[in-house]
Amino acid sequence: MTNRHSDTWQTGVNWTRRALLGTGTSIMAGFAGCSRSGEDRPETTKYEGSNRSQLAPDDDAPKPAIDGKKPTEWVAPCIDTTDTRWFYFSSACRPFGLVNLSPDTITDGAWDAGYVYDREYIRCFSHIHAWQLAGIPVMPTTGEFKGHRGMDAYESRFSHDRETIIPGYHQVELEAYDITAELTASTRVGVHRYTFPDDDESRILFDTGADIGQSEVSHTEVRRVSDSEIEGYSLLDSTIRRPNKTPVFFVAQFSKPFEAFEGWEGGEQCDKGVDSVAGSDAGAAVRYNTSDGDRIIVRVGVSYTSVEGARRNLNAEFQDSNFDEVRADAVAEWNQWLGRIELSGGSDRQKTKFYTDLWHALLGRRIVSDVDGQYSDYTNDFRTVRRVETDEEGEPRYPHHQHDAWWGSQWNLNILWSMAYPRVMASFCNSMIRMYEDGDLLPRGPSGGNYTYVMIGDQAVPFISAAWHKGIRDFDIQTAYEGLRKNAFPGGIRDHAGYEHANNAHGGGMRHYVEQGYVPADIEANGYHLEGASMTLEYAYQDWCLAELAASLGRVEDASMFRERAQNYRHIWDDDRGYMRPKSTDGSWLTPFHPLGEGNTTEDFTEANAAIYTNFVPHDVAGLADLFGGRDEYADWLETAFKDGMEYDFVPERDERADCRVDFGNQPGLHMAHLFNYLGRPWAAQKWVRQVKREAYGDVSPDAGYNGDEDQGQMGALGVLMALGLFSVRGGAAAVPVYEVTSPIFDEVTIHLNGDYYDGETFTIRTTNNSQNNQYIQAASLNGKSLDRPWFRHEMFAAGGTLELELGSEPNKSWGSNPSDIPPSGHEDEN
Repeated sequence: MTNRHSDTWQTGVNWTRRALLGTGTSIMAGFAGCSRSGEDRPETTKYEGSNRSQLAPDDDAPKPAIDGKKPTEWVAPCIDTTDTRWFYFSSACRPFGLVNLSPDTITDGAWDAGYVYDREYIRCFSHIHAWQLAGIPVMPTTGEFKGHRGMDAYESRFSHDRETIIPGYHQVELEAYDITAELTASTRVGVHRYTFPDDDESRILFDTGADIGQSEVSHTEVRRVSDSEIEGYSLLDSTIRRPNKTPVFFVAQFSKPFEAFEGWEGGEQCDKGVDSVAGSDAGAAVRYNTSDGDRIIVRVGVSYTSVEGARRNLNAEFQDSNFDEVRADAVAEWNQWLGRIELSGGSDRQKTKFYTDLWHALLGRRIVSDVDGQYSDYTNDFRTVRRVETDEEGEPRYPHHQHDAWWGSQWNLNILWSMAYPRVMASFCNSMIRMYEDGDLLPRGPSGGNYTYVMIGDQAVPFISAAWHKGIRDFDIQTAYEGLRKNAFPGGIRDHAGYEHANNAHGGGMRHYVEQGYVPADIEANGYHLEGASMTLEYAYQDWCLAELAASLGRVEDASMFRERAQNYRHIWDDDRGYMRPKSTDGSWLTPFHPLGEGNTTEDFTEANAAIYTNFVPHDVAGLADLFGGRDEYADWLETAFKDGMEYDFVPERDERADCRVDFGNQPGLHMAHLFNYLGRPWAAQKWVRQVKREAYGDVSPDAGYNGDEDQGQMGALGVLMALGLFSVRGGAAAVPVYEVTSPIFDEVTIHLNGDYYDGETFTIRTTNNSQNNQYIQAASLNGKSLDRPWFRHEMFAAGGTLELELGSEPNKSWGSNPSDIPPSGHEDEN
């Protein structure tokens, strides 16, 4: 594909120091080692901007009080932080912020890394906790210089008893140094305030060569600009997921001039008087002589494009604000976002978990573009700095994003964002389309400008189809469709198995899928997740999403072709065993086959087993039920699965997964409790959704709550939807999207709608007789008219209104259970 952009800022960049640090600037060119620099500070440009994200709700958005508290006061950030991930926890940040500033208690790896609650020591405060990205660790110290000895030497004990965490702010005491550390942030700037004791060797370390998170640092450089500013970068090495090295640039400004710039290289402290450091194991420090109570504020602008990009971000977003003003604004912005959904009723525990869930749904998937729209593109063999499209005033039309895969997001983020945050949905659509224009493929889990090919399939299809069909249309749908269609054939992104980076990738089996109607289990390739049965099922659903989109765009032939391909799930149904079953290339069943129990091999399916993936036909539940022998037979099978799942609270440990038919700790089966609405048993959906919400996602302690697999907001978003009593098994991707109804856990919920996308102002869900025991819908009405079926169209939601539900302690098996009441679940018309 020809490059469609005329606004390329930098092409053909080699990994030279000059190129890394920006175009047209030689601020770090040509020096090596602990050298002196006599250069003056480069001229900077004042860029008028805002602390707040471009995606933030309108300024007149509601700012409700929930039982006397603001939404942020209900958030408990430490939920499930004992079993966590590098990108899971970020305290001092904004929604979707490029900067995610937080303390790190474990700095090595993706899992069990970052802020892990039960560790006793803080090793650093780092600025990036993102998918395959980390960077810019900072640590204040007193006394002996320890920077060159590493984090094991300079880490500090801390206590949760002397710690405050709310969205946008983190305060903690570093016991080893008697330093109070406070952190806050704008979208692209991390702001630290350190209160020091009396000490003539107080320092702030920038351990930019340290390996943190998922990748090692292959090279770093830091330079003194003046006695109140330093600048530099870390070059993150490639990972198995992110194939190319990625630079992270920064500019740090200090509220007080420092007395000395110090550094280390190769584990050795540099001589006094240096002005720069460089190497693979290097870092810098600034030294102060402090009196008791001295406060030093550090403002760290971060960019993936250049040092000057970091400086522009810093100038634009910080301006003349002091620490307290930025902190107050950060918390206010979180209240603005969280306040889009107001609650009434429920227990304190339930409200705490709800707003923590919502916080996570807005936390993990990051903005990567600068304030002026520049971003780093590495979809080709070299790094290029580009800029997103601008509006009439020359401002970026949207912030550019990168993120973990959308794998499973059709059952959480796609639904929640399109309801309460449609502008976010549009921004991500635009970002994916831009990557297609840059690199010729719509992405799957991009990171650092790279394609990562994480997980399987093309999860952009349900995301974009849901956005378009819900009226979120401020993106180029024709280019989007072009990219989605390409991905659905050999040579597209589906052909890349997990982390299969080769240009001739074939581990995704698309040739077999097109020619044979399924992906064989015995494909030999270099990628991961080579589970053909899972690919077949996910491709079939994605084909249905593409058929719906094609039909909406008037592409009749494509719609017919993709609808036919959406039935490919039938090719791996084993009627004798009653399960979806892997097939070999020659058409024979894979043997041995143990869907449950001893001998089960979950590697035949992606992070699940046959019993769970058998349910992965969200687009044609009616057809799947026919394979089981009918709706009643399938409902009985599901009922048994959920009863058995109670033994492990619906989230089996890894050594229990072979025996489970339900697993709400991973993506493939997150829709299963809602399937009862499609089988004529809505009362069973009401029962099991409530129970799963309570047992699997109800904990508010540091030890549980998301079961360790909160993939950048997915489990949080699912928790929100279960609490609201709204869902969409088809992911909202149908040409006429619908919501299925279960019983909410609150007396009243009001969702404030975005007037740029929807005609209504609010959609309210109101219950009577709500309690833990009263979980069954007795009667329902929508806008004053009786609602006799457990679903309604999105257009009714978008118009605003009120859904009223009368609840009781016994199931009303006559409500919503007639065949005509079942949500659209196959080829039938959506009446």
